[in-house]
Amino acid sequence: MIWPKATDILLAAQFLREKVRHTPIEKSLDLSDIAGGSVYLKWENLQPCGSFKIRGALNKMFHMSEEERERGVVTASSGNHAQGVAIAARMLNVKAVIFVPGVCPANKQRAIKRLGGDVVDLRVVGHLYDDAEQAARQLARSEGLTYVSSYEDHHIICGAGTVGLEMLLDVPDLDMLVVPAGGGGLISGIATIAKALSPGIRIVGVQSVASMPWVVSWQSGRVIDVTYSDSLADGLTGSIPQSLLDLARVRVDDFMAVTEDDIAKAIAFLHRRHHQIVEGAGAVGVAALLSGRVSAKGRRVGVVISGGNIDHEVLMNILEKVTL
Repeated sequence: MIWPKATDILLAAQFLREKVRHTPIEKSLDLSDIAGGSVYLKWENLQPCGSFKIRGALNKMFHMSEEERERGVVTASSGNHAQGVAIAARMLNVKAVIFVPGVCPANKQRAIKRLGGDVVDLRVVGHLYDDAEQAARQLARSEGLTYVSSYEDHHIICGAGTVGLEMLLDVPDLDMLVVPAGGGGLISGIATIAKALSPGIRIVGVQSVASMPWVVSWQSGRVIDVTYSDSLADGLTGSIPQSLLDLARVRVDDFMAVTEDDIAKAIAFLHRRHHQIVEGAGAVGVAALLSGRVSAKGRRVGVVISGGNIDHEVLMNILEKVTL
């Protein structure tokens, strides 16, 4: 994979203008007081499909050739990327086969079907994300479909990177960005544009202890297979590619993990203090600051709230159990 450049992300931003929402970024007074710095939250949960994934999916599929569109696409997703692909496929009238794992919440599966309409064929395979990706790649090979990766793709990464561009355009003096880390497309894109615009800025990736290939691989310098367990941050579960690990070791400063309790507290905090519905994967950055696992003391920190597609029952259970 060719590493994206800042100019590529600027071009993606120009293309995506008026196609996706330039989401708000606002200072969290409560979190700033708790963390001892100035903390700004980037609300990507307010995108039409409830997450940042719409950026990469649109950027990718609009750059496909007519021949590729006629053959159709296939993808694998834990839920949010699939919704972005579903929207883009419907806009372009492209047939899309979407594989999701068994851990994909029912609310996300319903949204995929609703957003894609007749052009989407949704298939549930296995239990974890890697099961879905294996099935999707196999179908792409056997039927000649274009595989739309949720992370290891130039156009996907550039689309995701526009999140970081917007953050630094709106709050230029941020000196640290805290970013959810799943497959790596989001943090790779954000790190690329952020380091170009502000070379001294610190980029920190966050994942759950239930799935932390970034943390382990980052320390070793090569991709390490890790065991996964179910997590509130289901959108971050899965393996990572060597290509993005190599990129991250140049452009990202650190990776760390938060616990399931940390994530639950962050979801409740965002709901009660900001009246926002945020899924586990979208809340890990806030979890890192609330728990003190990432220090914001004396800093101006931007946190990406990457998505809000949480199952209603899961949210209610968290709000019943967590006290702040």
